[in-house]
Amino acid sequence: MSDNIRYKRVEESQTETAHLIRPNHLNGAGRLFGGTLMQWIDEVAAVVAKRHSGTNVTTASVDNLTFLNGAYNNDLVIIKGKVTWVGTTSMEVCVDTYVEKLSGERVRINNAHFMMIAIDKNDKPIEVPRLILETDDEKLAWIHGEERRKIRIRRKEEHLDGV
Repeated sequence: MSDNIRYKRVEESQTETAHLIRPNHLNGAGRLFGGTLMQWIDEVAAVVAKRHSGTNVTTASVDNLTFLNGAYNNDLVIIKGKVTWVGTTSMEVCVDTYVEKLSGERVRINNAHFMMIAIDKNDKPIEVPRLILETDDEKLAWIHGEERRKIRIRRKEEHLDGV
């Protein structure tokens, strides 16, 4: 780690987008096409990671992508992302997707965890700022991020061992 350690708060890189579902976003069953949602989620994860790192990023992995409910024509889809854990060059970004009702109520329809890597102009990993944890929710998210990191490491080792 460098001597010039930087720190950022979770809220500094939080990102929220909104998409109005139109017919060109639907699959053959009349629901939001999963691939379209995956693209939107990946874009939000990248924006969050770029804001946190202050540099370009690349998606290293998606730990889980859980489809909980569908979205339909004319639904308003809200996608929210935030950094939940950081390593030396990597950042875990949690992305939640909601359908927002006319009343303003939000119903979660998707959850995903991305591992993003900060990269320099030569696509080499570079150090990211440390994460300042201010709330109990942020501290809990960090603990869960650590647990997911251990699982990622185990999966990588199993993959390298041919399992």
